[in-house]
Amino acid sequence: MDHASDRLDAAAIVLPGVEVRVVERCTSTNDLALRGRFPSPVLIAAEEQTAGRGRRGRRWHSAPGAGITFSLGRRINRPARELAALSLVAGVATARALRALGMDARLKWPNDLIVDGAKLGGILVETRNGNHAVIGIGLNCRRDPALENKVRRKLAYLNNSVARNEVIQRVGRALLEALEQFEKHGLEALRAEWEAMHAHAGQKLRVRLADGRTLSGVAGGLGADGSLQLHTRQGLRAVRSGRVVSARAA
Repeated sequence: MDHASDRLDAAAIVLPGVEVRVVERCTSTNDLALRGRFPSPVLIAAEEQTAGRGRRGRRWHSAPGAGITFSLGRRINRPARELAALSLVAGVATARALRALGMDARLKWPNDLIVDGAKLGGILVETRNGNHAVIGIGLNCRRDPALENKVRRKLAYLNNSVARNEVIQRVGRALLEALEQFEKHGLEALRAEWEAMHAHAGQKLRVRLADGRTLSGVAGGLGADGSLQLHTRQGLRAVRSGRVVSARAA
């Protein structure tokens, strides 16, 4: 499906109770959503994102029509201390939707979507005023060799026989459903499902911690707070902030 016939269209993205907007170009959909007051949920999707952000401020540019970038802004009825788990909740929701489309999507802690070992997309959650959250989701659609060279890694792409509007609608609906589960029961409602889709379960990982140190160990499941449980030589460690830099069979 070419870009001209796969234009984003707010009228084609139907999400009950959510205002849907489509913009041609913006710095980032998270930025736009963060400006809102969220009297009701809003979803903003962009054809082109010029200054998108990954975790820890990494730039994430999406060329026109090359991917899916959207953000859902919504009040979350859980204690603010629990909102750190939202990237895991969003990961479960997005993987559910993609699996329903026939893709074997898996989850890399804390916020990446993986297919056949390659990165398909990522999630960036930002919060403000206690329990107002913006959940940004980016997925690769059209192959972009220049981007692959820039990030120096293999990337995965969506099946382009499915319109981007439909993908956004399906992911959006799955996200609303997962957030409802999270609001009722916390992360516990989704923890086992996340663990079942963990791309690195049982593998030996090297994790770079927030302070720059690295930690190695065998990946276990999630802690009750969403931390990655790592079995190290010194015992079980709970990693609450960091990124996986390498993974191999244990």
